[in-house]
Amino acid sequence: MIKQAIAELGPWSWWITGFILFAAELAAPGVFLIWIGAAAIVVGALSLLLWDATLWSWQVQFVLFAALSVAFALIGRRYFGKPNAASDEPFLNQREASLIGRTATLMEPIAEGRGRVKLDDTVWPVNGPDLPAGTRVRIMAAHGRNLTVESVE
Repeated sequence: MIKQAIAELGPWSWWITGFILFAAELAAPGVFLIWIGAAAIVVGALSLLLWDATLWSWQVQFVLFAALSVAFALIGRRYFGKPNAASDEPFLNQREASLIGRTATLMEPIAEGRGRVKLDDTVWPVNGPDLPAGTRVRIMAAHGRNLTVESVE
């Protein structure tokens, strides 16, 4: 049934496939299906010119479609991938990293390398040298929820 529909539609089957992939990209955006759809449109354009050529078999069309899909996806990722633009809030989803450099007072003493400090409305576990409660410390690093501190004194 599919083979018969493709044979009846001729080169337009690639155009239809391309536009279906574009629509799927709109329904589930991820900037991936657009490149595969573009490859289908290019193969469709070539099919309009070469449909009656003996070398333009479905195998050649499919191999060209696969190669163009990979090439367009790689090129698209390179030029339209994650931008390297600096953000005005670089630590928006990295709360621990935003704490580095801040100072706080130890809520609990650091004993055997572990203690607690309260920053804003959160109590954080800290690692560092043994220090009594009430000591001012500076956060030097963050490893998950654990903060590494040193004395400010």
